[in-house]
Amino acid sequence: MSGETASVLVAGAALPASAADAREQVEALLSEQFVSGDDRREGVAWADALLVTSELVTNAYLHGGGLTAFSARIEGDELFLSVADGSTELPVTRSRTPGRYTVGGYGWPMAVRLTKSLSVTPTDTGKSIEAVLPLS
Repeated sequence: MSGETASVLVAGAALPASAADAREQVEALLSEQFVSGDDRREGVAWADALLVTSELVTNAYLHGGGLTAFSARIEGDELFLSVADGSTELPVTRSRTPGRYTVGGYGWPMAVRLTKSLSVTPTDTGKSIEAVLPLS
């Protein structure tokens, strides 16, 4: 892809109603705008992008009081995601006891590992999470 920017911005009533809707929007953006020429790397990068999209949007609905804004854009070889919700609570990483299984709490550490950068910014109505993912 050239240095052009491609994006999908969604707000208000047009917000994704679910993580699946958000994944579809990101996948459409990736399909339209990004071609790396390396099918294997593209598949892994796309899977990571869709997984992080799903995690952030799911958390906005489950823990954040609902999704209040969503955007995705590609610049160069990177996907920029922005997910805002209505809660001021920061994402939590749970401590784990080795050998003991617990339900939940795996998504945020996974998103941290898969992204180039991940930040949380307080807003007047909650918080915004910005993720940058490499696409190649």
